[in-house]
Amino acid sequence: MPALGADMRDGTLIEWQIKPGDRVEKGDTIAVVETSKGAIEMEVYHSGTISELLITPDTKLPVGSVLARMTTTDAPVSSIPKPTAPMPSTPETAASATSADSHDTIESAAELNPDIGSNTERRFISPAAHMQAQATGIDIGQLQGSGPQGAILLRDLPSRTEQHVEKPCPTETAQPASSMRQAISEAMARSKQTIPHYYLTMDIDLTNAQHWLAEQNQSRDPEQRLLLPALLISVIARLLPRYPALNGTFINGQLTPSDTVNIGNTISLRQGGLVVPAILNANTLTVDETMAVLRDLTERSRRGRLRSSEISEATITVTSIGERGADSITGVIYPPQVAIIGLGRVRNAAVVSEGQLAIGEIMTVTLAADHRVSDGLTGARFLHALAKQLQQPEAL
Repeated sequence: MPALGADMRDGTLIEWQIKPGDRVEKGDTIAVVETSKGAIEMEVYHSGTISELLITPDTKLPVGSVLARMTTTDAPVSSIPKPTAPMPSTPETAASATSADSHDTIESAAELNPDIGSNTERRFISPAAHMQAQATGIDIGQLQGSGPQGAILLRDLPSRTEQHVEKPCPTETAQPASSMRQAISEAMARSKQTIPHYYLTMDIDLTNAQHWLAEQNQSRDPEQRLLLPALLISVIARLLPRYPALNGTFINGQLTPSDTVNIGNTISLRQGGLVVPAILNANTLTVDETMAVLRDLTERSRRGRLRSSEISEATITVTSIGERGADSITGVIYPPQVAIIGLGRVRNAAVVSEGQLAIGEIMTVTLAADHRVSDGLTGARFLHALAKQLQQPEAL
């Protein structure tokens, strides 16, 4: 069971996408795992042949648990003891071998909700979603699932504001936090407690950048147009190799600068919460390629079909408050990363250009960085380089 982020403690194996005897290449998707971030497609780390599946689907396991065995020529096979609950060979024995604890299995929605008639198609619900539905009184019979075989996942549950309440309650009782919200709070609390943040803010004139985008989009169909976030991420990604103290991980008291720039991009989910999939090798992508990746990640994030590498391999995070948001946002570093860049909304403001006062399109950019590995001078140089490059977007 892979650790898909510093906040992950366990996961539920939802679906195998391979079988014994299958040949797999490094990076292939072999399973679907549900975490607090939703359903994640698990990738294999080495090329080889699957020899044995050790765990049945619908089983919740801690991070580090062995799920399968494979033979490989590009990495040594470790002698890991076989789990005590091997994978049964038939569906009937698989059902009987799952954990006795109800939260460790994908349960039938028809069994959980007696109002669902016997003629209704059998539907399934994940353990985390089942617990949340019970705690908040959600009728799971009315939900559409986005998981394997239509299984209802956490992301499919309506937020509290979306739930219909027929009668006002005289007193409001505290509701338990969702597993996604709990994971976010734990990671951010640990970050603030252990990472000495420092913060730098700069107002950057984006007038030239906005004009360049308008020119680029004149002859494009709407679905092919470039958006400002793609340009900003492209510029940030190309600058970061010059500032290794902002792009890497801090583990066991030591900074490990990253050879690649994998930018985690925050995506808000419609039902609440957020995920931060990474744009892998972002410094090698053109603005058009970055835009295509952003569209793809956003769509798959909201369907719950992200890949494990996209969740676990970010080397820095960029968070945007959006056009309808606030002027600025100060982020909290996501460990073990060492920096996060916050992008405020674009607004009109007075600027001085060549001694003349004018109205420009301004964005406030905030850098939060780890004082254990860099200082304000490094961060300031990065922000100045970013502002300078955005005056010449045609040079990308």
